[in-house]
Parts: sequence; C-alpha cells; structure tokens
Amino acid sequence: MRFDARSLVVPGVQAIEPYQPGKPLSELAREYGIEDAIKLASNENPIGPSPRALAAAQAALGDIARYPDGGGFSLKRALSDKLGVAPEQITLGNGSNDVLEFVARAFASSGDEVIYAQHAFAVYELVTRAVGARPVVVPARNWGHDLAGMQRAITPRTRLVFIANPNNPTGTWLSRDELEAFVQQVPSHALVVVDEAYFEYVEEPAYPDAVRWIARYPNVVVTRTFSKAYGLAGLRVGYGVSTREVADYLNRVRQPFNVNSVGAAAAEAALADEEHLQRSIAVNRDGLRQLIEGLKRLKLPFIPSVANFITMDIGRPANAAYESLLRKGVIVRPVASYGMPNHLRVTVGLPAENERFLTALQAVLSSDHGERAATAGR
Repeated sequence: MRFDARSLVVPGVQAIEPYQPGKPLSELAREYGIEDAIKLASNENPIGPSPRALAAAQAALGDIARYPDGGGFSLKRALSDKLGVAPEQITLGNGSNDVLEFVARAFASSGDEVIYAQHAFAVYELVTRAVGARPVVVPARNWGHDLAGMQRAITPRTRLVFIANPNNPTGTWLSRDELEAFVQQVPSHALVVVDEAYFEYVEEPAYPDAVRWIARYPNVVVTRTFSKAYGLAGLRVGYGVSTREVADYLNRVRQPFNVNSVGAAAAEAALADEEHLQRSIAVNRDGLRQLIEGLKRLKLPFIPSVANFITMDIGRPANAAYESLLRKGVIVRPVASYGMPNHLRVTVGLPAENERFLTALQAVLSSDHGERAATAGR
C-alpha cells in the first residue's frame, strides 16, 4: 500500500512552513565543536530568572507526580491583582503562542480572513493557515504596522487582526493614541489581538497598556508572556486577557493542564519580584544603547527598537554573515523568512556578550569586504 500523507492533510497545513527557532548552543557545540558560544538569537533574558522564581520552581518539583491545577487558580489570582482584571478574564497558555492559537481556533475558520502586517511575528501566519482561514498581509510602513492600510483591509469576512506591539522582528512600536484610534474603528465582527510579548521592556511614555482598553473595547484580546523580561522561556508560560465571554470560549479550546505546575509556580513568584524585573529592564536599556552605539561605529543601518533586540541591515544577503558568526561562536538570527533577506536580528545580551557580537560582526564584514574586493580585482 502506498501511503500519501499530503492527500490527507488539511489544505491550510500544506501551506505552512514550520517555525524555525534560534539555533541552540548544544547544536553549535555538536556541529562546530564550539563550547564557549553565546546565544543572542531568541530574545531571552541574559540575566535569567528571578531567584525567587527558581526557588518556587525547585519547591514545585516535589509534587510533579500530580497533575497541575488545570484552572491555574493561584497564578490567575496573582495576575488579577497585578493587572486589575478579574481572574475569569485571564487565559493561561504554554507561552503566549499557545493563546494566539486558541484565538485562531475559537474565532476563525475556513472562509474567514485574518489580517496582520508584513514582517510581523511568524506565528500569526501559522495559526491562521492551520485553521483554514485566509491570511491578509498588509505591507509594512517604515518596517512597522500601517494601521491605515490594515483598516482598509478589513472586510465583512475579517475575524481577527493581529498587532504586535512592539513588533518582532523589527522592534517597531505603536503609540497609545494611534493604536486606540485604530481599535475604535474595528467593527464588532473582528477581534483585535494585541501581542505584547515585550511589554515590560518598553519605557516610552506614549506606549499603551492595552489591557486597560478591554472594558471599553470588548473585541480586544491582549497576550503577554513570562518568556522575555521574566526570564522563564524554558518553562513556557504565557497568558491572554480579554472579556469574560471571550475568555470562556478560549478556555473551551485550551488543552487540559496546558501550563505545568513548575512553570506556574515560577511565574507567580517572578511576578512578585519587582526588583529583579527592574534589573532586567535596566540591563536591557544599557545593552540596547551599547549595541546601537556599536552599529553606528560600524555604519550599519538599523531599525530603532524598544524591545530586547535590534535588527540591522548589513547591505547584502545575511545568511553568509550568520554562518560566519556561528563559526566565531556567536548565534544571532537571520530574518530572511520575514521578507528581510539582508537583515540580522540580535538579542540584547550582557555587556561582554554585546561587545563580542560587535567585534565578531566587524571581523565578518571586513573579511567579506576583502573577499569582494579580491574577487573584483581578478
């Protein structure tokens, strides 16, 4: 019998390109034998999690033979107190990606349209195609969201509008006034999903807190994560905030026990450690400034960022430079899959890591320039 999986798989899944995560350190060690590499590819917190989160995770290990609290009561209560919303408005996820998938599964299907921006987070396309909906990609404006263009793209078939604020991989952001003006115009037959994965890092006075809008705009869903500023990427804990009604539907498609007990305990403890969060923000602020100054010295154009990464244009296809950096033990992220073939994205690291990246990048670009000159002289 000849088995053809492609003839059975749903059409939307056929069109999906699998998400490509940043290369792990262990893989670089296996491939190139480099043991002292640094990873600046996945927008992780370079100082790691709160000591209180680590202690809570350790304590939770004693009960891992039991299923976690499927309703996430304790973590939801802590988030409720922190955010000023009811626990019933919170949906917990295995990372905020999980919540993005819940939204797509609950509110979009075949024949529906989902709007997002060019160069926006790859998961929006993945979840859209997985449920059979039609992606509507609006061209970017200055590497960010063109809200006027997105507004024009809305039709009676639109069910979701994904907005990353700030956006990954470009680091661009939308102000309170411009984003709220957009939300006001979105008709009630569409949800606006505001992805605030990097919320805690943004220090711009005009940056909005979209959770505050839900009472006025019940078609707004906000997603956040403990993977970035809270340093818990390996435990995969995120959440969404919405009206009670929307949250009820999201919880109907949420898998039981989707947030593990160790992750939930660590997230709750991390939420209470404001001192560690502020240290993480300060390290990022200084590191972002260090990278910007270094890129200016190298005369490389970059996209201004308010997150914990910055994306630069190296003026040529970036994959070769990415491979050369790997051989120097520096893992960054090429973003050709986002329609940006000449760009590299680098996560803000510790000061020594940032400097190592800048030194390695300068050496790679100088070597490439020399090879080009030699080739041209033949």
